[in-house]
Amino acid sequence: MRYAENGGYRGWSRALVVFILVVVVLSAVLGAAGAAVVPDMLGRPVAIPDRPLRVVSLAPSITETVYALGRGEWLVGVTAVCDYPPPARALAKVGGIAAPNLEQIVRLRPDLVFATAEGNSRNLLDQLERLGLATFALRPDSYWGVVESILAMGRALAAEPVARRVVEGIERRVRRVQDLVAGRSQPRVLYLIWTDPLIAAGAGTYLNDLLELAGGRNIVWERTGAYPRLNWEQVVARAPEVILLADHREDSERAETGSGHMPPEWHTWQAVPAIRTGRVLAVPSNTILRPGPRLGEGLTRLARAIHPGAFGRQEMP
Repeated sequence: MRYAENGGYRGWSRALVVFILVVVVLSAVLGAAGAAVVPDMLGRPVAIPDRPLRVVSLAPSITETVYALGRGEWLVGVTAVCDYPPPARALAKVGGIAAPNLEQIVRLRPDLVFATAEGNSRNLLDQLERLGLATFALRPDSYWGVVESILAMGRALAAEPVARRVVEGIERRVRRVQDLVAGRSQPRVLYLIWTDPLIAAGAGTYLNDLLELAGGRNIVWERTGAYPRLNWEQVVARAPEVILLADHREDSERAETGSGHMPPEWHTWQAVPAIRTGRVLAVPSNTILRPGPRLGEGLTRLARAIHPGAFGRQEMP
């Protein structure tokens, strides 16, 4: 399926096109009487019906936030990687984050689709709007962007008091971590989202903010892309003292694991301080790579990996 400039969506049946038009018309008629207009994080006004909604989520962090706001029963569709909390696994799947199945989204008749300006392309947002689907874009591109995303979802889902409580919980975690790492040295840290190729968390991202809050200094400081690819010559030149590897396995409750999870070929790079001293750690990634309500837990995991001596057993995530 692809959009043709002169002819709409090729490959769609006439029945589906008629179905889409009916959904659009009914949504407009039913929602016009009691719709609130809420701006999304791209500054676009989004009309949201004043009633229990049918919601589709296009990112795991969004799904987690909907549940945290007490609106899980409104969700009718999520991505194939939305696996937390467990009830999300039973919901209808609309494909991946980058290229969800538009036909499946339409068939779910959502009143509101949540997307992120980081993980979902602007072209996707435009396509959803051309289909007449109210689409609310979030922008969790910094720590405060994550906070504002949760508050914005609270406004969109008529759950503002709950959203404030969720944010207050995150902020308490942040203050606790800051207290624990205060006054300690700030080691040079490389956070790798992927190892082959090396893909790092760069400047201008919420992950960069988390590394700083956790008491580290990100070695990727240039704003040449949010998640740049690195080569080993660059890593050697920047001499990270701690390398953190995003552990993408499903069990997000595991403890951090040591350099035994480091690819064997890395041992040849003994010029890198983190490799020479064995400070290469695999850290469970779900609470870190999902900019949502568990961000405080993710920050605690990062800080424990960077400053293990600052944390007692009672400071588990």
